[in-house]
Amino acid sequence: MGYLAVKVLLSAIIVAVVSEVARRSTLVGALLASLPLTSVLAFVWLYRDTGDVARVAALSGSIFWLALPSLVLFVLLPLLLRAGLGFWWSLLLGISGTAAAYGLMVLVLRRFGVIL
Repeated sequence: MGYLAVKVLLSAIIVAVVSEVARRSTLVGALLASLPLTSVLAFVWLYRDTGDVARVAALSGSIFWLALPSLVLFVLLPLLLRAGLGFWWSLLLGISGTAAAYGLMVLVLRRFGVIL
């Protein structure tokens, strides 16, 4: 249980630091947020927990394919906010669009024989 608490605490600290930096500088905050910190942490935790490099490689490959549709959020959110839609509605629609893009990506990949 202690190990899980360390993982949660370290992950939460990184998110908190990024959000605090972003309050001071959107450029630096964006740079930190755009780094694949969550992915790197997941690779480290998965490898430490299993020692299985094949699982880490599979996770990395899946993240690659799913990173592409995640960009929908970063296109929709500013467009909707600039169009005057409120923050929460913009965020909800951005997340919904991203979820739809994930589903579409999984279907397209499956059609080409790529199973995530």
